[in-house]
Amino acid sequence: MKVLIVRFSSIGDIVLTTPVIRAIKMRLPDCEIHYLTKESFIDLVKTNEHLEKIFTIKKSIKEVKNELSKERYDYIIDLHNNLRSLTLARILGVRRSTFPKLNIQKWMLVRFKWKRMPEVHVVDRYFESVKFLSVENGHLPCEIFIPVDCQVSTVNEFHFLPKGFIAVAIGAQFATKRLPLDKLKEVIQNIDLPILLVGGSTDVSLAKELLNAFPEKNLKSACGLFNLLSSADIVRQSAALITNDTGLMHIASCFNVPIVSVWGNTVPSFGMYPYFPKQKEMFSMHQVNDLSCRPCSKIGYEECPKGHFNCMNLQNTPAIAEDAVNKAGLFVHE
Repeated sequence: MKVLIVRFSSIGDIVLTTPVIRAIKMRLPDCEIHYLTKESFIDLVKTNEHLEKIFTIKKSIKEVKNELSKERYDYIIDLHNNLRSLTLARILGVRRSTFPKLNIQKWMLVRFKWKRMPEVHVVDRYFESVKFLSVENGHLPCEIFIPVDCQVSTVNEFHFLPKGFIAVAIGAQFATKRLPLDKLKEVIQNIDLPILLVGGSTDVSLAKELLNAFPEKNLKSACGLFNLLSSADIVRQSAALITNDTGLMHIASCFNVPIVSVWGNTVPSFGMYPYFPKQKEMFSMHQVNDLSCRPCSKIGYEECPKGHFNCMNLQNTPAIAEDAVNKAGLFVHE
């Protein structure tokens, strides 16, 4: 049997497909599993030991139509479930199995604040797509495989011992999912343990402002210095991660790193909270409840539509810091 798993984006969504990949291979060890994603996300799956082939696109499925046609798949496991993936299945003439995306329920939650979303993690919904293969959720964590050339020595690079620091992921794709500068300062002010800021090139200027604000603290930045897999390796070595609702949150769960998640315009009710199926105590979710405007989007905006940004500006930053220190206390040593 040969199957193609389709998930085009983004970081967190792709990471959350990995339990399905592993479960298929465990249930059907002779099954050949291929994966289709966007080129910019290939690092997340290119070293996955359960995959035989990976295909990527930049924009259009036309880029891989001929290659995929030659593969003669038995099934497409569509974990994106959009018009593009539906079109692909029709072009290839292959049976497509997908999952309940619940777009209507999400729309009602965003538009009217009607709570119609089931209390089911998206990983469990992903598994609906493989029931017909008798593949079940084994409730194992997500997986990321970090090659040797992407591994980082935190001792050599930052003089931080593994499990001797708290990582803080300061970025997110949209501004309304990011804890603003002043609130980040309040969190850092309340932490006496070593702290390492993590993020991409777009987070460098914010990291510099934080470093300048706390010259006396054992605070350092890895923002913009490493690729995604190397940043993932840094998170792997942390004693705890403070993070917005973003990809590194899901990557941390792959390595059983305690997570303190901070939620702005999005809500955990969408089903995209940290996936610890057997260890709920490993993560916490900090959010400002009872805001009539929240959630304002299932993705995010570049600025608060209401102008007040209360979903982040009213966060209890001392509680976030205390939570992170307590979780890090399971591992940390100075």
